[in-house]
Amino acid sequence: MKIGFRKKFEEHRKLLVEMLKREGVIRSKEVEDAMLAVPREVFVPPQLADRAYEDYPLPIGFGQTISAPHMVALMTEELAPRPGDKVLEIGTGSGYQAAVLAHIVSKEPEGHVYTVERIPQLAHRAKRNLIHALGDLSSSVTVYIGDGSEGLPHFSPYDKIIVTAAAPSVPKPLVDQLAPGGRMVIPVGTRWSQVLVTIEKHPDGRIETKYGIACIFVPLIGRHGWSDPT
Repeated sequence: MKIGFRKKFEEHRKLLVEMLKREGVIRSKEVEDAMLAVPREVFVPPQLADRAYEDYPLPIGFGQTISAPHMVALMTEELAPRPGDKVLEIGTGSGYQAAVLAHIVSKEPEGHVYTVERIPQLAHRAKRNLIHALGDLSSSVTVYIGDGSEGLPHFSPYDKIIVTAAAPSVPKPLVDQLAPGGRMVIPVGTRWSQVLVTIEKHPDGRIETKYGIACIFVPLIGRHGWSDPT
């Protein structure tokens, strides 16, 4: 990427982050630093690179989207990842949310992001994007292809779970894979209208559910989600 274009993107990124701070979306230094560090232009189709720092979702192919920057920031703040956390993401897409999370959790060696994508072409593209955007930090993210509604039990339990696709209800396998003291953020509702739900699993196993803002995500397709994409 030419130096002039890189500088332009960096300036647009700073302006976007400043706007999200003014609006109260970005509240923590950790999320601010991650949003400043991760180049969103890497995670959008090349023909849309000039729109990378507009605060809107953008298409990434196969009927999927990259979430609007404010939603990525908001969900990350709500998830509250910490250095050293083991995080499960459902819905890799182009890899942007995973990159933001990796920038935070990888500050401690044990921090890692496991992310599941059901569309193989997107999963392979996300791997390339993550290497391009994160360099050596990309080793802190592992991309899997599969049914995200079933989670990734092999590496459970997880300190944090984030779902970037809408479920008709909270999938039980994801609750089961959440560590005691862990937190999950997931959009839940109909195909066309959801609310952002935060699940807290207390150390004694008790589940606390909080309902947040209205939102619209692509559907979570799978055994514990929707049965088909339409």
